Amino acid sequence: MGQIRSKNTKPEKILRSALFKAGYRFRVHKVGLPGKPDIVLPKYKTVIFVHGCFWHYHKNCPEGRIPKSNSEFWEKKLLKNIDRDNKNVHDLEKLGWNVTVIWECELKNDKAISNRIEQLKIAHLL
Repeated sequence: MGQIRSKNTKPEKILRSALFKAGYRFRVHKVGLPGKPDIVLPKYKTVIFVHGCFWHYHKNCPEGRIPKSNSEFWEKKLLKNIDRDNKNVHDLEKLGWNVTVIWECELKNDKAISNRIEQLKIAHLL
């Protein structure tokens, strides 16, 4: 687990590249905000968390599952991650930020990424 990255993961880089190509400028891993969001768009008062399906227990995804071995440990760990994520989202919203979570599985192809960015525009977050 020590070699698992928490910053600059492949899904983050893919999304950052797509946002940049779409003309958005942003900050990454802004210290001082709850949860150190992966992407911060200050102009739009929006933060984006890019969650890995396994580590953040994405229930609608095949990757978001509890392993069969040592399942008690993993369930406890993953549920703790979810609690922390929810607290960070709540704290950011209290500070007036728009919060979006994008799952790793949503970034599998260019069309899905474009659709997700378009959804953010329609929701007036961008």
